[in-house]
This record gives sequence, structure tokens and C-alpha cells, in this order.
Amino acid sequence: MLSPCPWQTGEAVRVLLQRLQELQGERIEAYRLLEQGHQAYLSSAPHYDFPRYRQLVHEVTVAFSGISQEVLDIAGRLRDELARPDLAQHLARLQEREQEKLQLTAQLQLARQQAQDQPQADAHQQEVQELKHKLIKTIEAISEILQDLKYDSEEAE
Repeated sequence: MLSPCPWQTGEAVRVLLQRLQELQGERIEAYRLLEQGHQAYLSSAPHYDFPRYRQLVHEVTVAFSGISQEVLDIAGRLRDELARPDLAQHLARLQEREQEKLQLTAQLQLARQQAQDQPQADAHQQEVQELKHKLIKTIEAISEILQDLKYDSEEAE
């Protein structure tokens, strides 16, 4: 099998990383929709509109699943077809952090509802603050991974 020319490989890497940026944009939009939906859900208290919120969570989960699958496909192509295991490793780390971000987001939404339902319980307010802090740290880690990915991909050009 003939190996692709270096410029073809570089172009293919650029195209895949451009698609990754688009996917990250889709994730950001999905989080924005999830946050808006959760705010609407909380404002429907005390008779929460859970069926509507559950439907939104389902739709966002499907979107995240599709995005994650495509990111894994990109990582596989970088590793197997384009001989860039270093970049594929960044995507593996990115996926781990994105999974962590989604879990923390869900925990934070639950904690916010508990804090709203039981405002006298300081433990719920404290949990909200701790989860917000963890979420910020995770988002910072994601940004760092994306910076490393950008740096390492440009270094090889």
C-alpha cells in the first residue's frame, strides 16, 4: 500500500481537526439548550414539567452520543490512517473530560433543584458551589486539551 504524501496527510489532519472544532461547537450549543431547558424546568416549580424536561434531556443525550461517536471516529482515523497517535490521544483525553463534564452537569442540575426545593438546607447550596467549581475545572481541562491538540497539530506542519 502506498502511503499518502505528507501534504495530503497534513491536509487530511486539518480537515479532521476542523470537523472536531465544529463538533465542539455543537456540544456547546447542546449544553446551552440543556441549561435553558433546566432553567425553564426549575421555573415551573412547584409543579415541575418533568415530561418536557425529560424529552429535552433525551434529545440532548442523543446529540451528545452522535457527537462522541464522530469524535471517536476522527481519533481512529488520526491513529490508524494518518499515523498521528499523539493527536488521537488528545481526543481520547477530550472524550474522558467531556464525559466528566456531562456527569457534573447532570449532578449540578439535580443539586440546583434540591437547593430550590429545600432552601433552608445549607448542604444543598454548598453542593451546588462545589459542583460549579468542579465543572469550571473540567471546562478548563477541556480547553487545555484543545490547546495542546492545536499546538501539536501545527508543530507537525
